[in-house]
Amino acid sequence: MLNIHSLKPEALHLPLGTSEFLGCQRRHTLPASEFRCLTPEDATSAFEIEREAFISVSGTCPLHVDEIRHFLTLCPELSLGWFEEGCLVAFIIGSLWDKERLTQEALTLHRPGGRTAHLHVLAVHRTFRQQGKGSVLLWRYLHHLGSQPAVRRAVLMCEDALVPFYEKFGFRAVGPCAVTVGSLTFTELQCSLRCHAFLRRNSGC
Repeated sequence: MLNIHSLKPEALHLPLGTSEFLGCQRRHTLPASEFRCLTPEDATSAFEIEREAFISVSGTCPLHVDEIRHFLTLCPELSLGWFEEGCLVAFIIGSLWDKERLTQEALTLHRPGGRTAHLHVLAVHRTFRQQGKGSVLLWRYLHHLGSQPAVRRAVLMCEDALVPFYEKFGFRAVGPCAVTVGSLTFTELQCSLRCHAFLRRNSGC
């Protein structure tokens, strides 16, 4: 029987004046630009970026800080962060899923043994938006997933306005998503990772 890791969100308490680059430690040897999987220590920095990106638009965040830390503890290999001089500026967090379509429990579960990577969130710091960083990061993330033999496809849910963006990377809409968040509804999209090498030439990245 597969292990199913569930999370019950707890109340969030962040100190006042939390820096948008909290957790960034500058060292003279840091590379100017770096891509790497995230760690639980990156959770607060990721949440600060996510909160600013999503709260003003939809009024809610895909993941709370304890949920981010949960996934980065269980499956850090399904995340990818873009760092500039040691500071996180954009990231994607995913987990494994083992059903054909997403359900409400997919928001908080990681199912080891699943063949589908569920992309929970893609967020870019406001200073670095409108520069194509989201596109570059998503392509690199899909390439990263494609190097993991057990992962056969990627799935995500988004609002209708974002569907064309994801379609550029090989995602296709499969219909309304069963998951709702408050009054928000979403379209579910899926992408076969086998075709991603071909799509690189057409993504503009």
